[in-house]
Amino acid sequence: MALVMATVRGSGMNLFAPVVAPERFHKNFASVLVPFREAERLLLELWADGFVDRDGKLVEEFQTTFNSSFWEIYLYAVFKQYGFTIEWSHATPDFTVSSHICDFVVEATTANSAQGKPNEWDKTFSQEELESLRRFKDLNTEAIIRLSNAIVGKTRKYRTTYRSLPHVKGKPFVIAVAPFEQPHFNHQHDRPIRALLYDHYVDEDAYLDDPAAFPEGPPSRSLGYVTKDNGTEIELGFFNDPATSEVSAVVFSCLATWGKLSAMSDNPATDTIVNSVWATPPRGAPEKRVCERSEHVESVSDGLQVFHNPFASRPLPPEVFRAPRVVQHYIDRETGEWAYEGHTEALLFRLVNARVKDERTL
Repeated sequence: MALVMATVRGSGMNLFAPVVAPERFHKNFASVLVPFREAERLLLELWADGFVDRDGKLVEEFQTTFNSSFWEIYLYAVFKQYGFTIEWSHATPDFTVSSHICDFVVEATTANSAQGKPNEWDKTFSQEELESLRRFKDLNTEAIIRLSNAIVGKTRKYRTTYRSLPHVKGKPFVIAVAPFEQPHFNHQHDRPIRALLYDHYVDEDAYLDDPAAFPEGPPSRSLGYVTKDNGTEIELGFFNDPATSEVSAVVFSCLATWGKLSAMSDNPATDTIVNSVWATPPRGAPEKRVCERSEHVESVSDGLQVFHNPFASRPLPPEVFRAPRVVQHYIDRETGEWAYEGHTEALLFRLVNARVKDERTL
């Protein structure tokens, strides 16, 4: 396997020059080192341009654990797209951000697979596995459980450590979480995270079982709780009372993956087909699109969702992340009604299929 050196301009980091032995490479990291992914690596360089590695661990962590570092780089790319300013002098939380609306702090985290369960890269594409994707209850339940662990852990960290830091006091606290907890996590859209935060579960299985009964699309219902394998119940509705008022909002995306780089980069080494599903106006009906990469238009922030806490002690104004196709859930301060902004044109799903033109580039 050829290794490609790629220096991140302006940051002093070289993400792809090995700093650990190959046997320590994360499976995802090893998979992106092949020559035909050069265009995608170059795009990641642009995302990371200017990122300050304050503790000197990012490159090693990127090569050995991958997902959490990739998520931080992605978030930084989003912040740059918005024109935010990052204050790098503070080691924690992960980002101290200034926008034209307000200053806020962001702690990044990922939902990871439970011990003894399949990792997100353990896809078999067997008939049984593909059949399982025709129903969503198991996938969504596992995602809810793992997302809960990630968010509870960072909320606890805020209470025990972050809240006392001078640069954090008085600022909205945002948890940015990405799901990597199981194979095919990219199918979940917002179903698990919305259920976890608001106890608002969109039951696609009920719709698939009897579409005629739900002419307006999948029904929504309250689950109350989900049950872990050991019988422990996880109560849903984190944002339905003041218990987690420290958390101003949760930023989420299940589409911030290497596939976004594949979909956005101009890669002459491959014939690339992008399969995607987009919400369409006026009510957000899903529309499948299959096209060549050159015809697919996707931005860094497509797939981004922001879930606001109506009981937040320091609310994050929706204006901070307002942008085309960025989904936000919040209470409208003028009407007192729930607002679902951006959901009628958002990216819901994406899968990239790339065929190498010249096998010598493998």
